[in-house]
Amino acid sequence: MKRTLMAAAVAAILQPVAVVADSDRLVTLPVIEVIGKREDAVSRQTGSVVIIDRERLDVLLPMSTEDALRRVPGINTKSEEETSIVANVGLRGLSASESKSLILEDGVPVAPGLFIGNERYFNPRIQRVDRIEVLKGSASLRYGPSTIGGVINYQTRTPDEGVAVATRLASFGTREATIEAGTRSESGDAFAGVVATHAQSDGFMDKGYDMNDLMLKAGMQVNDEHALGVKFSYHENDANISYRGLLLEDYREGRTYNPAPDDYFLTDRISLDLSHEWQLGERATLKTLAYWSEVTRDYWRYNVDTAASDAAGRWVYMDDLTGNNRSFERFGVETRLNLQHSLFGMASDAEFGLRFMQEESDDTRIRATRAADRTGINDRHRVDSADSVAAYVHNRIEVTDRLAVTPGLRVEAYKQKRVILTENNASEDTSNTEFLPGLGATFQITDAAQLYGGVYRAFSPASNGVALDGLTDQDLEGEQSVNYELGIRGLQGALNYELALFYMDFENQVVTGNTDPNLSQSNAGETIHQGMELVLGYELGGGFSLDTNFTWVPESEFRSGPDRGNRLPYAPEYLANASLNYSDGALSTALTAHYRGEQFGDPTNQEAFPEGAAGGLWGGLMPSYTLFDAMARYTVNRQLTVFGAVKNIGDRRYITGLRQGIYVGPERSFEVGLRYQL
Repeated sequence: MKRTLMAAAVAAILQPVAVVADSDRLVTLPVIEVIGKREDAVSRQTGSVVIIDRERLDVLLPMSTEDALRRVPGINTKSEEETSIVANVGLRGLSASESKSLILEDGVPVAPGLFIGNERYFNPRIQRVDRIEVLKGSASLRYGPSTIGGVINYQTRTPDEGVAVATRLASFGTREATIEAGTRSESGDAFAGVVATHAQSDGFMDKGYDMNDLMLKAGMQVNDEHALGVKFSYHENDANISYRGLLLEDYREGRTYNPAPDDYFLTDRISLDLSHEWQLGERATLKTLAYWSEVTRDYWRYNVDTAASDAAGRWVYMDDLTGNNRSFERFGVETRLNLQHSLFGMASDAEFGLRFMQEESDDTRIRATRAADRTGINDRHRVDSADSVAAYVHNRIEVTDRLAVTPGLRVEAYKQKRVILTENNASEDTSNTEFLPGLGATFQITDAAQLYGGVYRAFSPASNGVALDGLTDQDLEGEQSVNYELGIRGLQGALNYELALFYMDFENQVVTGNTDPNLSQSNAGETIHQGMELVLGYELGGGFSLDTNFTWVPESEFRSGPDRGNRLPYAPEYLANASLNYSDGALSTALTAHYRGEQFGDPTNQEAFPEGAAGGLWGGLMPSYTLFDAMARYTVNRQLTVFGAVKNIGDRRYITGLRQGIYVGPERSFEVGLRYQL
């Protein structure tokens, strides 16, 4: 039924559209941008910045958002399958299995639950993404919560006029088709568009999926002062994936079967964003964004016979089936006032922000059998909710032509509640208020070099399941960190560069790792993260260019508690990327290398992998690896573009992560595709 409704919506949008007249006034959706597109947008930021634009995405041909992000300095990804259905991203030595960075789409939070937990269950599809903004350092104080590592903002595509179709065929039986259609009014003051994707795959290791993704956008410039925008999206994905990986012996023997062939991860998401921009005058702009989303995630998983699994060297499944089924609903309103002023006798840009948000999740556990086919008794039913209010102000003061200072303050107040319906509606709640000051600055040393830096307090809230574990208020404050950053960036002739030093001092980090899924009231305590990121790019001439980045995190360790002195899980000491690019008119190519250093799978830093299923939740030292990819894109004519790629050219077998077993990265794969403008 859902697929029928989606097809009908796409068909209605794709009726013949009129090509509009040329106009210098083309309205865009009034969204909140993390960095923005103005010429000096990067130089105004007091933290390090990475932007992956549409042109670069077209060359890289990523299979997922995390496939693109792993090429960004300071980011480590822990993919569980090649399309990154769930989010696993770590910044600057933070564990990639814990979310302490804020992920946005067009300025709107995409994680199902920021305060109530389970933030990994939805990850935007790369097919709708036009540009990726990554912001770290004190400038991320404008956003929240969970901006300890930084902010990642996916900006979605605004379809060009007319209709375009794109297809991609890839290894593992992957088939993908995307339709984009757009139209504008004759004056250019209004637009509407759609991006719709259907993808199917048998999946590497037979982890297949069937995905539909639909996004509708429209905007209108009402008059010189007011602009309106609306975005509607619908997503569904039926994925044959599980939390179980290969047992050790099968991994050693190079097996590539699905270790949980009957487990399914079923996701649906529907969302609506409404935006308004009000030009109050030449020096003031008010942007307001209202958003609503609903996510359902049903995870059907068969129980295992541990003794039989140990004997067989692979998971042996029973007929008992459990459905951990959850739905999430969020409503939020955020408004930002930008004001240019000279209150202090110096040119200043101030921003005042206010956000209200409500979240609620409905969590059921269905006990079924293979014969019952996903029907049975609900033996655990709980509802988690959170109300939050945030306010912030920051003011960029141009002290001199070279020096700008930006002080800021953010306040986050939130109340969390848990109700267990299967225990006579027993409930408990807790509340917290966080005060988060910050100070950043930029100094233009020369035309080719800018110094930047800052210090700020960041936090990530403990989820309901941790803060209210055992239906008792655990008196946990949010995870708090004081972050420092100092960097230099610039452009000198054919060379562009950036060097950033960072230091993050956690007071009470919570790390679940893989050893204890019930870790709650005993926080991991103090942790330290420090290191550097280096970015170098050079135009070699003749159409060739080289882009490189290197991340070194010598310290990412526990400073208190039972794991004191150990390194955090999923926090490698070294990360590196290199890309040799060639562009000559119609042809664009890239040969890329990605290196990830060794990393631990759990806080205890055990090095050996458990030998059998009785090892339960796994740890171990995952070896380093290097992957090579090659991509090419060729514009045949104004209408037709063809592209292709070879991923993991060396057919390297590597471990991407651990859970209940070993997750293996995709073997060598091929893909070809085309885009045709009708």
